[in-house]
Amino acid sequence: MSESTTIRKTCAVAVLLAAFAGNTLPAQQALTLKQAIEMAQRQGLQARSALSSRESARDRSHAFSAGFLPSLSLSGSTPNYTRSITPVTQPDGTTLYIPLQQTDASLTANVTQRIPWTNSTLTFSSGLNQVHVIGTNGFEHWSSTPFAISLSQPLLRSNSQKWDMREQELRIESSERKYLEAREDAAIAATNAFFDLYAARANLKNAETNVAVNDTLYTINTHRLETGKIGENDLLQSELALLRARSSLEDARLAYERAQSQLRITINLPPGAPVDVVVTSDVPEFDADTASAVRWARANSSITEDATATEVRADRSVSEAKWNGGAGGTLNASYGFNATGSNASDAYKDLLNSQRLSVSVSMPVFQWGAHSANVDAAKADRDAARNSAELSRAQLDLNAHFAALQLTQARRGLVIASKADTVASKRFEVAYNRYSIGKITIDNLYLAQSEKDQALQAYAQALRAYWTAYYQLRKITLYDFELSRQIRE
Repeated sequence: MSESTTIRKTCAVAVLLAAFAGNTLPAQQALTLKQAIEMAQRQGLQARSALSSRESARDRSHAFSAGFLPSLSLSGSTPNYTRSITPVTQPDGTTLYIPLQQTDASLTANVTQRIPWTNSTLTFSSGLNQVHVIGTNGFEHWSSTPFAISLSQPLLRSNSQKWDMREQELRIESSERKYLEAREDAAIAATNAFFDLYAARANLKNAETNVAVNDTLYTINTHRLETGKIGENDLLQSELALLRARSSLEDARLAYERAQSQLRITINLPPGAPVDVVVTSDVPEFDADTASAVRWARANSSITEDATATEVRADRSVSEAKWNGGAGGTLNASYGFNATGSNASDAYKDLLNSQRLSVSVSMPVFQWGAHSANVDAAKADRDAARNSAELSRAQLDLNAHFAALQLTQARRGLVIASKADTVASKRFEVAYNRYSIGKITIDNLYLAQSEKDQALQAYAQALRAYWTAYYQLRKITLYDFELSRQIRE
């Protein structure tokens, strides 16, 4: 058997052994990218944190909305007991000190309703009071207010209730959108962890193959040196390549273990749980139009709501500076019925009307220009807020535009990287066979091997780049271009 035939068979066996070694990992849970993302969004710590934030925002919104519904409250005092000596002035002008024992109690029920359109507060109340004096001249007195309605109305003041409602609407809508964006963030994190493991596994298998191949080449070149077919420099170069391959193998093993641990954390698996990934070259085929991306981003992104909220807060500051710093006041009015009696039942007979009206006024006379200065400052802040909001929207448009272009570019790059990986692998195979029959130098062989390794890494990176761009576009627009529908939970 010729030397070239022996070399080819020896190298082929080495490659097969290396490939077998690369597949001798323990049985593991193999996940597709879709499965990994579903796990990350369902049970991942990042997604669970986003869910808790959304639930917190919903609860605060519920509490806020409840504040504009009728609220019932009870107030009162348990019987208060007093025992003392009280001075009492007599008709002749003298003072007589009389022992006094007294108990009193009260109970009032209030139903309060806020009216945001007019910034008013209505209160419906009903109450009962009792006073009991113990002693020689003791008596018992009851007083009731069966029904009373009161109104508190700010005058010439900014409508704080209406502003509160507007801001709360924007906050809850922003929180809902941020939750959906956080889910896409979890998908991006899972994608990165997924392809980190894929690349680490590919590098590990490739490193094992390189060690086996370089070990075989070093053995062959040792024999060739003994027969005088190559020089010592070629043997040293072959030995150096073997040492580097072994070092790369150790690094690849460590990187693989780290990538496994990171994927476990991302999808919230127990430490040490076996996990592996299954990767296909199939990717969705659709066109992400840049104009559509910008339109959906404007319609769905939380950045849009936050920008609007910034403008609303600035408008509120201007309104408060204009109205709350000038002349104004509060109107308080009430109307109801009351009665008194020696017992509880008498306190609800022969009801009498009860009215009350008061207007408190505040009118600054001279403020040394403070009011106008505050208004001007609020307007300047509003201009700054509007510019900042417009900048946020412009940046959102830019991000959406280029996210669509990035996805298109990533698809093209994936096609090129896949072809390059195939070509580089074929070239290394050809170079390997030609070196085994002495047709090329060892330098050319190692160059082909290096290009093969680089092409493999580039293909893994191209896959990662495509899916990262895919989910990044989904996050920015909250729109699924593949299924042509908005993203909902």
